[in-house]
Amino acid sequence: MVPDFVSLIIFLLALGGMIFVHELGHFIAARWAGIEVEEFGLGLPSYKIATLFKWQGTEFTIHALLLGGFIRPKGENDPNVPGGLASANPWKRLVVLFAGPLMNLLTAIVVFSFLIGSEGVPVRGSIKIDSVAANSPAEQANIQAGDILLSINGQSVTEVEPAIALIKENLDQPVEMVFDRSGEQVTLTATPLSTRKASEGALGVGLGYPTRPATFIESVSGGFTVTGIQAATIVYLPVALIRGAIAPEDARFIGFKGIFDMFNVAVKEDVSTRQEAATIPPDATTPAPRPTNWTLNLIGVLSISLGVMNLFPIPALDGGRILFTLPEILFRKRIPANWENTVNGIAMLLLIGLMLFVNVMDFVNPVQIPTP
Repeated sequence: MVPDFVSLIIFLLALGGMIFVHELGHFIAARWAGIEVEEFGLGLPSYKIATLFKWQGTEFTIHALLLGGFIRPKGENDPNVPGGLASANPWKRLVVLFAGPLMNLLTAIVVFSFLIGSEGVPVRGSIKIDSVAANSPAEQANIQAGDILLSINGQSVTEVEPAIALIKENLDQPVEMVFDRSGEQVTLTATPLSTRKASEGALGVGLGYPTRPATFIESVSGGFTVTGIQAATIVYLPVALIRGAIAPEDARFIGFKGIFDMFNVAVKEDVSTRQEAATIPPDATTPAPRPTNWTLNLIGVLSISLGVMNLFPIPALDGGRILFTLPEILFRKRIPANWENTVNGIAMLLLIGLMLFVNVMDFVNPVQIPTP
């Protein structure tokens, strides 16, 4: 089993990488717009350990809180500073503000494109057992990874969701299932248990579809599609909450503790499936289970969340600063800088307080992590 500190290191590297990419987007856009950047720091703004080098007026530094990064544009909040961010053309400010979230979304596209390219394109029409959990009803019934599920209690199944529904309809009852195992039909009986956690699944199996190799175009277009759907889901979330389509407990905010818990589960599952696959001899008749990629999938989802949430019109975030920039473009009248700075300052304090509250709640009410 992977120790928690290994998961912690991967969590810090992944989260820091997402923050760094976000700030890199702002930096590239600022340089393109001719806006001076006084500092590009590795880590969160804290005690400066050292200056790595200087390049075209930008000091590249490393800070004590080595998580992610930040940039310090010249005149970030003062429009009276020439060559600074606040004094730049409003269109250029928009580009700089959009660039950070855009880099997170591009990261997600790359991640999901890679996953599709490595895992292949699902071929719908039959259901494949992707994984079998240890000490589960499925393992006790001798269900094996690679089996093709043909029917449940005599009812033919070809799609994952109806198969899951049938299993849930028969909790704590023996279920007869027919599988295709390497061309041979096998009939097995297992009992899905209501006492198992939702994250474990009543049977303890991962259901998916057989796959075929993906072309480069399919991988990239799939990366765009998955990212677009995930982003649209996040944007729609407040509407779904208002309409009651999603229960509040299913859309709760999570803090660093909750995100780490998700990484901990993902990393351990990825390592476990790779170790299991490595123990299967090359000449074995039973195919090795496919290693999972939960950690990469989680990085993609969190990159989308970081990008989209930063575009919400919330003061202190990129979206809030964009909102303050729009009147200057639409009405050629700028909101006074002192008003904007005051609102952003208050909002930042409120956001910090909210994050502290959310992190405390993660300890009081730990996140229930479903199986991907």
